[in-house]
Amino acid sequence: MNLLEILKKYRQQIVDEWVHRLHTEVSERYSVRPLDELFHTVSRAYDGNYAVLIHNNFSKVNEHIQFITNLRLEGGFSLSEVQNAYELYRTVLLPILPKELDEKNLHDVLKRMNYSLFYTITKFSNYFQSMHEKHLRDYAQNLEGEVENRTKQLVESESKYRVLVEEINDGYFVNQNGRIVFANQAYCDLHGYSYQEMLGKLYVDLIAPRSLSIVQRLYERRMAGEDTKDLYIYFRRHKNGSSLPTENKVKGIIYQGEYAVAGICRDITERMETEKRIRESERLAHIGKLTTSLAHEIRNPLSSVKMNSQIIMKNMEFDGNDKRRIEIIVHEISRLERILDEMLDFARPVKLNLEPASINNVMDACLEIMDARIREKGVRVKKLYSKTLPRILVDHEKIEQAIINILLNAVEAIPEGGNIEIVTKQSRRDGRALQVEIGDDGPGISAEDLPYVFDPFFSNKKKGTGLGLFNVKKIIEAHGGAGNVALRKPHGTRVSLTIPLREKT
Repeated sequence: MNLLEILKKYRQQIVDEWVHRLHTEVSERYSVRPLDELFHTVSRAYDGNYAVLIHNNFSKVNEHIQFITNLRLEGGFSLSEVQNAYELYRTVLLPILPKELDEKNLHDVLKRMNYSLFYTITKFSNYFQSMHEKHLRDYAQNLEGEVENRTKQLVESESKYRVLVEEINDGYFVNQNGRIVFANQAYCDLHGYSYQEMLGKLYVDLIAPRSLSIVQRLYERRMAGEDTKDLYIYFRRHKNGSSLPTENKVKGIIYQGEYAVAGICRDITERMETEKRIRESERLAHIGKLTTSLAHEIRNPLSSVKMNSQIIMKNMEFDGNDKRRIEIIVHEISRLERILDEMLDFARPVKLNLEPASINNVMDACLEIMDARIREKGVRVKKLYSKTLPRILVDHEKIEQAIINILLNAVEAIPEGGNIEIVTKQSRRDGRALQVEIGDDGPGISAEDLPYVFDPFFSNKKKGTGLGLFNVKKIIEAHGGAGNVALRKPHGTRVSLTIPLREKT
């Protein structure tokens, strides 16, 4: 199928799921909106994306942005809520594309879809912000007129003005002579200070060291009357010392008779994380394509070498070192085949065949498969199973693959006669997930390497590919769960897998 056929075939399915997620997952404001309204806005958004992806026509998207901005501003929605609503299009469409497209067309469609969403969300964000600013400008002009006419109405207007500024979801501030002389509550919250703490604070104390020189230069140029950009991205400094990505939109104003800089401050952590995930997915897709091609090119000649080596070993009489050399050749070929399997698992999307299973039985099946390796090294296994765990919907084969991978790592890491401890339990937080913990008393992992253990091709083993734990993570995340690796006291490693309970497939 091509993209046109996919979008026509799945239109209703995508719109229905988009509306369902919008109504149940994004925010409380969306959950109370009428379903008829959501179907109407989502259908228009779908048609806008369709026009961009199929005809490269942005007119419908632009019309939808103007329409939805006015509607959501009236409803008191924040910018991030509507950005997340647009992002759901990618979330709903992504699982469908690999089923209907080959790798080449899939890569092209993903690039087009990412560009379409980047254009839509960026254009919407700018328009949404300009509407915020228009409201403020219009109100400020009305306020100035009323100041000239009636002192009594000045007090009322000022009160309304403060309510308006306090109610916007972005931070609003006024910087005069290098100090914050006005800030709304959102701005204070963004930096972790109370309103009293914020007033009079030097603006340089609110900027992370990595961004200080750049922001200072922009401020000094603006104060000198030079043309400089109104919109810039920097890292703000929180009261707790953390640095957070931030976007400022500023302009010069007259505040209480003196020149000042007023601005709207917005946290863009979610946006940057989204962009990072997009770049990472594109990078992994490219790596996956290369590894798949490489694995297929190597597999055929490798199979031929293995088959002929086995024939030679059967048909010819070897003894001593010659026999051992042939055995090493066959063994190493088998190891190369396992590496190729890992490379193909890395590139292949995970498709689940969910069936009810007991996680304790799954663990026992994995230990039975590993029994020879465990006995060979004299490893002692301690099982701490919870006996009251509910059955869970999992892909039995995939979960076994993930657990065996972890057990292999543990057996290889620990010395002869070492110990492995396996724990199964229900999540303490809400009981809606099961946890599997596999700990060993091996040498452990350095604190510097710990954040990277799930990254593809990261390995400290001399003969490792660095794809084992990545594939574990891939399988667990496909089940909607998460994996974690931590150091175990006094030494060793503990791998934890959390798998959510599902009511149905």
